[in-house]
Amino acid sequence: MTAAQTEPRPLSAAAPTKPHPARRAWTVTVLLVAFMMVNFADKSVLGLAADEIRADLGLTATEFGLANSAFFLLFSISGALVGLLLADRVTARWLLLAMAVLWSLAQIPPAIGGGLAVLIGSRLVLGAAEGPAFPVAQQTALSWFPNHRRNLPGALVTLGVTLGVITAAPGLTWIIQEHGWRAALWAVAAAGAVWAVLWVFFGEDGPFRTDDTSAAVDTTRTPDTPGTTDVSGSAPGIASGSVPGYRRVLATRTWAGVTLAYFTSYWIVGLMVAWLPSYLRNGLGYAPDTAGTLVVSPWAVGAVVLLGQAVLTGRLMRSGVSSRTARGRIGGAMLLIGAVCLFCVPLADGVTAKTVLLALGLGFGGSYATIAATTVAELAPPRRRGGALGTMNAVVTTAGLIAPVVVGRLIDTQGDAGYETAVLLSGALLSLGALASLTLVDPARDVARLRRHA
Repeated sequence: MTAAQTEPRPLSAAAPTKPHPARRAWTVTVLLVAFMMVNFADKSVLGLAADEIRADLGLTATEFGLANSAFFLLFSISGALVGLLLADRVTARWLLLAMAVLWSLAQIPPAIGGGLAVLIGSRLVLGAAEGPAFPVAQQTALSWFPNHRRNLPGALVTLGVTLGVITAAPGLTWIIQEHGWRAALWAVAAAGAVWAVLWVFFGEDGPFRTDDTSAAVDTTRTPDTPGTTDVSGSAPGIASGSVPGYRRVLATRTWAGVTLAYFTSYWIVGLMVAWLPSYLRNGLGYAPDTAGTLVVSPWAVGAVVLLGQAVLTGRLMRSGVSSRTARGRIGGAMLLIGAVCLFCVPLADGVTAKTVLLALGLGFGGSYATIAATTVAELAPPRRRGGALGTMNAVVTTAGLIAPVVVGRLIDTQGDAGYETAVLLSGALLSLGALASLTLVDPARDVARLRRHA
């Protein structure tokens, strides 16, 4: 039964036990932002301590890149498995709690001691526990909002990535310089434990998580209003009793295009997490404390881009502009701007100009995640949403597996010049991602095709 066939009921009748659903929705969203902050603090701690870890353990750049890549080995696999097998069956409340507890536990072995093997083992476990984090967090946040209201909460959850680095980088850098890199691992483990306690008391799935007609109905729009969703928050028209299989969803040009574009964007994230602090120190010559401050600049640019994109996309969709333009073309333009800035880095004169261009290029290039998540959430019917998001995340995050080792190899073979080679390679990848987003992403077209085969 579609939304148009279902007689809307007042919110009070749909959810009498939740007198303030909007307040609860934003409470959960804030917790999910904090969740992603902890998530990326966990990821970034090794990059912030790159030189200290290499000196302490006697690692080459390639070996250090391998330790960072180990994080993504099970990251992708677990993201797909949880998305396909658990995300649509187990409540996000328990999935997210289990992840946060495992994050904290995974930090303990290298915090106690050990060498490269312990570090790699810890990162493998941490990656397995963090792999499903972003799609499950996005799915949980979006479950509290109908489609036309999802851009802001989706952007805020993605913004948690940026805030995690912005807030953690200076503090973790200070801990690393004053108390050593192992003490920084204890700090992020404690942050994960605190979040887990808060989630036990305040975490919950939203009313738009499934296509259950008992969920709260958004009564602010009519079925023929642009962007109107059914009770699940998905695009209207796919009957709840007949759902297209994953093969059809993942074979759409929109899913393929947004996944390729997001892959190139995630390459930028992997580069920033593993090698940006080292590039600032060794490639551009900044002192460790200055590099620890400047490392937040691309993430800060990304935060502005994310919020600007969310506002612009939401406004366009509310005015009736298609997702092809509001999401696909806006996202493609962001990646293209990032590519141009990165191509200009080697041409710039002076460290300051290079730093500014680097921040702009990485900031724009690494900000596609919200576009990707909201586009797939619009494309996939509710019963396929968790799997579609999880599979996309699994494919995309292989970029994080490849990037640290590739860049480490470039540094070992080219010295400090390897950093700029990595920047040019990243610009080329972003250009490919921009092309995919601009030409392939069209959710309305592919939702109609899925509806015909439902």
